[in-house]
Amino acid sequence: MTIKTTFMTAAIALAATPTLANDVVRISGWGGDNIVVVNSLINEVLDDDLKAAGITVEYEPVEGDFAQILTNALSAGTAPDAFYVDSFWAYPIFESGKIDPVPADNQDVADALLPALNQAFTYEGQLMGIAKDFNTLAVQYDMDIFDDAGVDYPDMDDDWHDFRTKLQQVQAELDDVYGICVVPDYARFAAFALATGWQPINDQGHTVLDDRFREAFEFYVTLPDENAGVLATDLGQGWTGGCFGNGDTAVAMEGAWMIGFLRDQAPNKYYSTVGIPKHPETGDRGNLVFTVAWGVAADSDVKDSAHKVVELLTSEKAQQWVLESGLALPSREALADNDFFNGDSTAAITSRVVFEGASDGQVEPFQFGEYGGEWKAIVDEALSAALLKERSIDEAIAHAQEQFDRLTGR
Repeated sequence: MTIKTTFMTAAIALAATPTLANDVVRISGWGGDNIVVVNSLINEVLDDDLKAAGITVEYEPVEGDFAQILTNALSAGTAPDAFYVDSFWAYPIFESGKIDPVPADNQDVADALLPALNQAFTYEGQLMGIAKDFNTLAVQYDMDIFDDAGVDYPDMDDDWHDFRTKLQQVQAELDDVYGICVVPDYARFAAFALATGWQPINDQGHTVLDDRFREAFEFYVTLPDENAGVLATDLGQGWTGGCFGNGDTAVAMEGAWMIGFLRDQAPNKYYSTVGIPKHPETGDRGNLVFTVAWGVAADSDVKDSAHKVVELLTSEKAQQWVLESGLALPSREALADNDFFNGDSTAAITSRVVFEGASDGQVEPFQFGEYGGEWKAIVDEALSAALLKERSIDEAIAHAQEQFDRLTGR
């Protein structure tokens, strides 16, 4: 089956054909539950706007390796007119020249977005996509566990030392409950490293694992040694949310995706959410932004209409609906004042903390330029080696620095 067939056989017409002559715009994203979300947006929320613009939208959901399928389709000239672009693998797509920059007509949409989101999709000074939603990291904590242990809940003022102390106290008071499960993953460790002011890739394009990096690295990998945590693998888990959902740990360090996960897997869990603990000296939090944009194919025959569809899909009306449906966090800065965030439900509190995380402290997109996953793998391997005691902290960092010097030059 060709890539073109893969996209086209999954096509779903989502907007009724208007009576006037119209453009058909093919858009593509994930499959699964995402089909229902986009279907509702097009048919219910934006139907009148699309008809007024003379546009019919066909949604082509893709199961499997979206990035690879999209890359192949762009190369073959069979890609949809507009499609999802994940910040993690955005760089090679932008570098290929196959995406049309955001036009001046859409600049007001871009200006309304959170700055960290535009940063994720800017390439050589041009904005290449409009972020549709995002996530950051936060700390979810089990209120029953802290109550049973007689330990104060984590709060927004906690620094690293406060956070570790509370986890140690829980672990000391309760049998078979740990503070947090630790994973060898930059996507969690980075929250601490960035808080120090460390830059993953500096202005010269190099990665330097300096004293700031070492400070965060030591804090993170010694949480199990300090009786504040346990390796996730020791609990048969691969992420902090799994440990938390099973009741094995007092806290998790995840994004707003935890709302749906816990609703389905641990519906009786009594929990709340606070920000990542602050660095004890800088007073800053660190965080990552995980985000997806809508991009438009440079060789689309209906490029103007495709940009119009992206504008509508990221409009305040569309994002308000997405937020109030509890589906995703909006990329528009103005929606920080939405009444939903002021609620006292667990979902509202978690969503608000995660939304604010994009503008609180030292925040970086979850991406590594031209190096992609190869860059992340070096840090992950160093974390794993230190956590498993295969190398000392200094040995793990030194080995990682050698790999970065070969990768990025120095």
